[in-house]
Amino acid sequence: MPEGHTIHRLAADHRDRFLDQATRVTSPQGKFSDSAALLDGQRLTEAEAHGKHLFLGFADTGWVHIHLGLFGKLGFGTAPAPPPTDTVRLRLRTDAAYADLRGPTTCALITDAEKQAIHDRLGPDPLRHADDPDRAWHRVSRSRTTIAALLMDQKVIAGVGNVYRAEVLFRHGIDPYRTGRDLTPAEWTAIWTDLVALMREGVRLNRIDTVRPEHTPEAMGRPPRVDDHGGEVYVYRRAHQPCHICGGEIRTADLAARNLFWCPTCQRR
Repeated sequence: MPEGHTIHRLAADHRDRFLDQATRVTSPQGKFSDSAALLDGQRLTEAEAHGKHLFLGFADTGWVHIHLGLFGKLGFGTAPAPPPTDTVRLRLRTDAAYADLRGPTTCALITDAEKQAIHDRLGPDPLRHADDPDRAWHRVSRSRTTIAALLMDQKVIAGVGNVYRAEVLFRHGIDPYRTGRDLTPAEWTAIWTDLVALMREGVRLNRIDTVRPEHTPEAMGRPPRVDDHGGEVYVYRRAHQPCHICGGEIRTADLAARNLFWCPTCQRR
């Protein structure tokens, strides 16, 4: 599932291509046809993200709410647009560009009130400038749940996925099995500040890199990482490989149906 930086990048991509333009809206697959007919020819007035949720605003008609889930894909191209396949749930098109949405968990036309209800149930997002990390800390600091699970709970903090979860805990030497209430305020502030910086870089580069300059392949004289995920990381999907810092073995375990990665030496309880 895409992490929050990808959704914010997609929001920016929509603004760059479609903002304030009359947009043709269709649903070649047919599952969004009624809503597409209401939106067809209207101007896209906003595109924003909150966590893993994308919202496309069309003046007074409402918002297209998109959640890609595990299998959703959003692709962009320049005009002329090729004939769409029957897997395209939603196509946006202008004289200059097009965007195709395939396989989302959610693609629905919603009202302002319905959109606000989604925001209300989500935690603060490190990539939304006005979001308050104290909202998340209020829940984290009172919880007996592990910090690893809390970071993945979108009601606590929105947009963090498995990669950022594993990497930010490593970068701050925090054992993933520590409970939220065992964290100090200073540790939480460091985690949030680091997530803001890392995820902004993720938006800028369209990939996740979490190693500090002194631990890059060039600085350490090691080969670059080869992985579908891309990017240089400390522990994510590096199970049984040596830690870049201490040389110990990276471990993995199942936590809340997701794979957890950490270094037991660098992240002591």
